[in-house]
Amino acid sequence: MTGKFDNFSDLLRAALGDRLAPADTMLDLFADDVIFEFPFAPEGLPKRLDGVAALADHLQKLGPLIAFGPMKLGNIYTSAEAVIFEFSCTGHGVHTGAPYDQGYISVVTLQDARISRYRDYWNPLVALTALGGSAAAAAAYAGGA
Repeated sequence: MTGKFDNFSDLLRAALGDRLAPADTMLDLFADDVIFEFPFAPEGLPKRLDGVAALADHLQKLGPLIAFGPMKLGNIYTSAEAVIFEFSCTGHGVHTGAPYDQGYISVVTLQDARISRYRDYWNPLVALTALGGSAAAAAAYAGGA
């Protein structure tokens, strides 16, 4: 199923479909010990989050930095081990006003109908532009913006 979504939670539910257990919140989609990886994250932004508490903290830090617009789900590829899907979004850096028009490829592993590992591939240059450069991105993420 492809389409446009107003938030990441709905996009995840569409991409992963009935592989996911019902959940009340987005964080409920993830295993408590989820590993969330950002292989291309630039210096100052996390490359790995361990556990749902770390993911929640990350989302709280990211929320004030980037205003996300609509998300568009693209191709979805499934195997016995993982679900790979493409998506894109528009948005802008909150402090800079610079565009955040990003494309993603996500590799998701599930266990017991919850996301146990999520590898998120995206263009770090888009993030750095939206956040005002490496130093500004690191400072903003650390809470210094």
